Amino acid sequence: MERYYRVLELEPGATLEEVNQAYKDLVFVWHPDRIPKDNIRLHQKAQEKLKAINEARDKLRSSKVRHQHPQHQPHQPYSPPYQQKNNQHKSTSESTHQPPPKQNPDLSGKDYSRANLSNKDLSGRNLSYANLSGADLSDTFMHKVNLRGANLSDANLFRANLLLADLREANLRSANLIGADLSGADLRGADLTGARMRSGDRLLVKLVGANLAGAVMPDGAIHQ
Repeated sequence: MERYYRVLELEPGATLEEVNQAYKDLVFVWHPDRIPKDNIRLHQKAQEKLKAINEARDKLRSSKVRHQHPQHQPHQPYSPPYQQKNNQHKSTSESTHQPPPKQNPDLSGKDYSRANLSNKDLSGRNLSYANLSGADLSDTFMHKVNLRGANLSDANLFRANLLLADLREANLRSANLIGADLSGADLRGADLTGARMRSGDRLLVKLVGANLAGAVMPDGAIHQ
């Protein structure tokens, strides 16, 4: 068990919450899509890292669940975020909206306004034209998520991972995008009026390779 803690860069005895967060942080760092495709050596290293990280998270989580619930059935093997649809438990927040059920990847047009979806894994999900206005999506993993035409006005996307996300024509008015990673995202025609992206003159959003053609920027100007 100590070896698994070391893999996740944690001290022995770390809580389940700390294990889950360390897992997400390391998967984000070693995600294959963040590595240049022509670097075969690094891609291979990333795959090996992810395998070890995945095993450590699964073993520690299973151990802690068994310790807390001795009669709990053995946990199914955990898949990393870039392979799975959603392996998170349902939200226990006070919001009246429940997070997306893992058995249904198509959530287009659904109403999740003001829902607490913080730290969830929504990678690869279809949330096109969904209502996520005012939702808490902080630290949420949304790699390759389809948010085309979605309403994200006033949503909290603090440190959200939107790598390669489809945000065409999305409503991001007054959304909090501080710390968000929008690398490679498609933002064509998106409305970012009033969105929080800067601290003074410093841009605090990753936009490497993002497509902003025709997007309305926070100051109301249309990006050319």
